[in-house]
Amino acid sequence: MKIGLSDKFTYGKLLRFTLPSIFMMIFTSVYGIVDGFFVSNFVGKTPFAAVNFIMPFLMILGTVGFMFGAGGSALVAKTLGEGKREEANRIFSLIVYVSAALGVVLGVLGILFIRPLARLLGAEGEMLAGCVQYGRIILIAIPLFILQMEFQSFFITAEKPTLGLVFTLAAGITNIVLDAVFVGLCRWGLVGAAAATAVGQAVGAVGPLIYFFGKNGSLLHLGKTRWNGKALWRTCTNGSSEFMSNVAMSVVSMLYNMQLMKYAGENGVAAYGVLMYVSLVFNAIFIGYAIGTAPIVGYNYGALNTDELRSVFRKSLLIILIASVCMVGLAEGLATPLSKMFTRYDPELLALTKRGFFIYSFVFLFAGINIYGSSFFTALNNGLVSAVISFLRTLVFQISAVLVLPIFWATDGIWVSIVIAEVAAVIVTVIFLLALRKRYGY
Repeated sequence: MKIGLSDKFTYGKLLRFTLPSIFMMIFTSVYGIVDGFFVSNFVGKTPFAAVNFIMPFLMILGTVGFMFGAGGSALVAKTLGEGKREEANRIFSLIVYVSAALGVVLGVLGILFIRPLARLLGAEGEMLAGCVQYGRIILIAIPLFILQMEFQSFFITAEKPTLGLVFTLAAGITNIVLDAVFVGLCRWGLVGAAAATAVGQAVGAVGPLIYFFGKNGSLLHLGKTRWNGKALWRTCTNGSSEFMSNVAMSVVSMLYNMQLMKYAGENGVAAYGVLMYVSLVFNAIFIGYAIGTAPIVGYNYGALNTDELRSVFRKSLLIILIASVCMVGLAEGLATPLSKMFTRYDPELLALTKRGFFIYSFVFLFAGINIYGSSFFTALNNGLVSAVISFLRTLVFQISAVLVLPIFWATDGIWVSIVIAEVAAVIVTVIFLLALRKRYGY
């Protein structure tokens, strides 16, 4: 049964509508995880550390897709809610064309400057060579990665979340199969891992392009457009929180790696990589739910339907609370088997990873409300509040914690720092949600 943005959402209908976007985000996060698994087990610890070391930089460039996707889909959904379908499609087309062109520029600049940047961050020797080798291949496909990220949001706005999931599954499966072939069988090392990811991203971007350019039964299609600086500005400012959040997380990851190199060496960087893989998947559930509900929020906000807006908001808070508790229990229970999956060949590294897992897992108790709160304000076209939440959560709280706490607790201080930061961010998020509830009617 088709679910439309204008429907009244029960808990069941809300979960059915958002499940495709949740699975989309999970499978998107599979890229780095699959690469890490094969590199760690078939290439070695130092190349594995190199992938984790350079990945935050690559994600900073790719996160442009989150900005255009989150900000653009909120604007397009609001425009659809106002009954302006042709204008919504012109905005959608403009966003796709501009983001693709920007991706080409970022890819070229990234290829030129990746070596000095990796060296500046502290990579040297074999790790530096691995960062450059892996990173340059991924950068060739950065425009495709950006498009794939934003299409995940636009498929939901187009009322085709399941189709978006199909394309993401195809991309993820392609990545997994090619990693097994290129790295496991052909032994192409980092080149094979990067090539597998790039091809997977191509599948996730080209397929949606063909769909939206052709005749389709969705609310959106790619076609003629015209320059609309105001719409692009609103897209970028509204999506700035998602952009800032992802950039900040990548910057924080770089800082974490630098701190871990100082306190625990390459083993610390490798252990942190495993924690990030689990964090990617778990946070993908929160992000996917937030992305899935954003067009509903934007549509009802544009249609001035405050009753449904309030209903969706309250149901979402309960869903996130239950999911958060379940994730902490799951992470604690899977700490040992997941650590062994990536680090069983090195007892010292395995012990460090398990220790980090048991401390870090509590972050999932608080991250969900922060992710949803920021996305909720983006959907309401209030990019400023959304950006403030993201800015404080990442650049202020996390950076402060990771710089200060290791002084007292060494490596354990690094693991606990992000938990403390998320707790502080929850306080800020709740304050904004309470302060603005009458203004928006939720």
